[in-house]
Amino acid sequence: MLPNWIVLDDVLKQWLQEDIGRGDQTTLGLGSVVIRQGKAYWVAKEEGIAAGLPIAERVFYLLDDSVTFRVQVEEGARISYGTELAEIEGELGSLLTCERVALNLAMRLSGIATATRRFADEIADLPTQLVDTRKTTPGLRILEKYAAYVGGAKNHRMGLDDGVMIKDNHIAAAGGIGAAVGKVRDRIPYPISVEVETENLDQVKEAIEHHADIIMLDNMPVAAMGEAVAMIREANTHI
Repeated sequence: MLPNWIVLDDVLKQWLQEDIGRGDQTTLGLGSVVIRQGKAYWVAKEEGIAAGLPIAERVFYLLDDSVTFRVQVEEGARISYGTELAEIEGELGSLLTCERVALNLAMRLSGIATATRRFADEIADLPTQLVDTRKTTPGLRILEKYAAYVGGAKNHRMGLDDGVMIKDNHIAAAGGIGAAVGKVRDRIPYPISVEVETENLDQVKEAIEHHADIIMLDNMPVAAMGEAVAMIREANTHI
């Protein structure tokens, strides 16, 4: 679900400024040629999932709001080699100056959506859901998580401020899962959920006993995960 432009416009402008700097010397050097109207087409060079086209359109708009960007495929659509993705029309100067930032974003987000869809398809028939992480590129988190969503994943917490995840280092610092959960619950605002990372069945049992809302099974063997899920479901179907 695309974030509101009031959230994205500042970073998109920064990326344009980073690329343009003191001016697009190549395009400016062409002189009056670049004030002519031109037309460009984006065509897929391999199959995958389309993502980021509305964001690319916004990049062109921020540089020159007279540019027309016609998206030819829906976000999340499967595309094949040769699929026309967009038709862009406007002053040649604007098209030439803006294309790289817009293309970089569309290509990166489409790549993420494509990889995500591959994994989502693998588990489509199972009673489970693919979820993303905070292991994102600094500055690109909101867009990379958007692309993961387009690809078929659900978004996990966006940042440290919208959910609690008690990991191994927190557990070690607090002196155990029970102590960590107790300290956190006394301080967090309602209704933030508490997730606990576990590495073995003893930790799973402790997380259950201290009423964790979500229990992560971290790098466990498949057989142990099966036991853990059975243990959790028997104790509380809402975990």
